[in-house]
Amino acid sequence: MSDGSNVLNEMNDRSREVFRRVVEGYLENGEPMGSRTLTRTLSENVSAATVRNVMQDLEYMGLLDSPHVSAGRIPTQAGLRMFVDGLMEVGLVDDDDRAKIDATAQSNQAEVSNLLDRVGSALSGLTQGASVVLAPKHEAPIKHIEFVSLAQDRALVVLVYADGHVENRVFAPTPGQTPSSMREAANFLNALAEGLTLSELRTTIGAQIGQRRQEIDVLARELVEAGLALWDGDGDSYERLIVRGRANLLDSDGEEEDLDRIRLLFDDLERKRDIADFLESAEEGDGVRIFIGSENKLFSLSGSSLVVSPYMNADRKIIGAVGVIGPTRLNYGRIVPIVDYTAQLVGRMLSGRD
Repeated sequence: MSDGSNVLNEMNDRSREVFRRVVEGYLENGEPMGSRTLTRTLSENVSAATVRNVMQDLEYMGLLDSPHVSAGRIPTQAGLRMFVDGLMEVGLVDDDDRAKIDATAQSNQAEVSNLLDRVGSALSGLTQGASVVLAPKHEAPIKHIEFVSLAQDRALVVLVYADGHVENRVFAPTPGQTPSSMREAANFLNALAEGLTLSELRTTIGAQIGQRRQEIDVLARELVEAGLALWDGDGDSYERLIVRGRANLLDSDGEEEDLDRIRLLFDDLERKRDIADFLESAEEGDGVRIFIGSENKLFSLSGSSLVVSPYMNADRKIIGAVGVIGPTRLNYGRIVPIVDYTAQLVGRMLSGRD
């Protein structure tokens, strides 16, 4: 199929109106739209046979599908994508929704995680979907780093930040680590870390290890590199993802097959499978993005949609994202401005704390 905007331009007014009404009917009630129903809603007075011919053409173009033997049609994933990109009317956040989102900011709790948890709960409640919130990485300067041996195959790395925040992570060190090599690794890192954020330290460590390879004991170097891999790896993403409102999707009135796919989606989310792809998608650019069905690897089996928007800090740097997961039959026109407004509010709140 050709580019969606070209297809829309090539459609006449009648085809465009039939397509729009089929999609809007599906998004509203989840039911296939038949030609007889359509003839009663069209602005133009045409016969059911004429509408049927238009719907057949749209099906041939890959925009509509017949789910059953009946004459009714629903939009395909490609049809939903074209509607969202070219025909959807996005409204403003209504006053009730805005008030409920704003209420998440009116708390004395200082913990960012508590704030984001409230945001996620509000989003899932407003949209009757599941919310996902990607928390910002901790970017305060590092004050102190320490390695602690827990067992032969387990060690703990402790990061103390200048703002008092402490992170502990368990990892598997290379075999043969000794208390001496751990002290040497910690001394090496602490000499470099003062005043640097974690992301800045990663860059510095890589350069310093290359320059001072001979000076650093082999075991200490392996420990530093293991710690660097830990901080730079998927663990960051896993710990930053907050998912709320799973029951909203599982309690829906969908077919059993649809519910099985939703359960599969949440099993994946709980195991953090493919989350990295989702995070990269969410953080790639400014503004709200919509992923429908198999457009995102995370949702290829569950057939769900994701509406997501990044949020920024005071320096206009993207530091996280908020979004809503639901069936492809989401009320996109309402949910897009809600997600957009929430992302902007979170950005302002976190910038104010900074």
